[in-house]
Amino acid sequence: MADAAGRMNRYPDMAAVDLRERIAAHLAVTTEEVAVGPGSVGVLQQIITGLCDAGDEVVFAWRSFEAYPILVELAGARPVRVPLDAAEGHDLDAMAAAVTERTRVILLCTPNNPTGVPISHRRLEAFLQSVRSDILVVIDEAYVEYADAGSGPDSLALYRRYPNVCLRTFSKAYGLAGLRVGYAIATPAIAEGLRRTALPFAVSALAQKAAVASLDAEEEMAARVAAVRQERARMAAELAAQGWKLQPSQGNFLWIRADEDLRARLVDAFDAAGILVRAYQGDGVRITVADSASNNRVLRLLAANAA
Repeated sequence: MADAAGRMNRYPDMAAVDLRERIAAHLAVTTEEVAVGPGSVGVLQQIITGLCDAGDEVVFAWRSFEAYPILVELAGARPVRVPLDAAEGHDLDAMAAAVTERTRVILLCTPNNPTGVPISHRRLEAFLQSVRSDILVVIDEAYVEYADAGSGPDSLALYRRYPNVCLRTFSKAYGLAGLRVGYAIATPAIAEGLRRTALPFAVSALAQKAAVASLDAEEEMAARVAAVRQERARMAAELAAQGWKLQPSQGNFLWIRADEDLRARLVDAFDAAGILVRAYQGDGVRITVADSASNNRVLRLLAANAA
C-alpha cells in the first residue's frame, strides 16, 4: 500500500485485471466470472440498477443489511421486506411466497447482518430450485470468513448449478473497510454486464493493490478470524449465563433482540460507557466482537443490565 501510494497521480486500472485474476485463482473460477466494485455495496448497486426498472421488486429478509432498501429505492424499484423467522434467520418459504411477476432480484445475506444466522446449504438449494430462472438470487456473504465450516451454504457449488451471484467483500475479515473494494462471482454474461455498468475508476489503485496483498496474507487473516471466533464463543457463553437469549452467531458480532424500552436502555448504558454499538429501532442491538479487554467491558455492562 505504501508503494502504491507513491503512484497516486496515475489512474487505477479500470478493469482491475490483476485483482480479478487473483480473486479468480483464490476461488478457482475464471477471470471472466469476476466483477469488482467499491465494496459489496457498490457491487449490489450495480446489480440492482442494472436489472431493475421503476416498479420492479427486490425481495429480501428484514431485518437484514440496512443498505438493501436504500439501494432498491435509489434504483426506482420497490423493496419487499420479509420478516425473519423465530430463530432470527431467513424465512425462505415466506420469501418464496413474496415473489411476484415484478420480482427481479432476491437478496440473501448469510450469515445475516445483524443477526448472525446463516442459511443452511440444504435450505438454500431447495429455495433456489423453487425460484423462477429469470430472477437473480444474490448470496451476500460479507461475513462468510467468520462462519464455522459447514454452518452455511457452499455458495460456489450452488453457483455452479444455478444462475445466481456470490457476493463478497474485503471490508470485514480482510480489514480494508476504508478502502471500499468488494466483488461478485457470476456467470460470464452477468459479470460482463456488471463490469460494463460499473462507475469508471470506482475501485482505487490503492484498494486494488491492498486487496491483492490481503489475499496473499491468508494465514494472517485466518489467525485474526480464529481470534474473533474464540472471543465470540466466550462472549456468547457468558451472556447466556447472564440470562440473555441469543441465537448462535456466525458473524463477527452478537445480536440481542430487544423491544424498544430495552433497546433504549441498553443504548443509553453503552453511550454512557463510551462503547459504540449498532442499534436498530424496534428490533435490537448488534455488538461487534472486539479484543478481549473491550469485550470484557461489554460483558460487565450487560451483566449490570441483564433483563
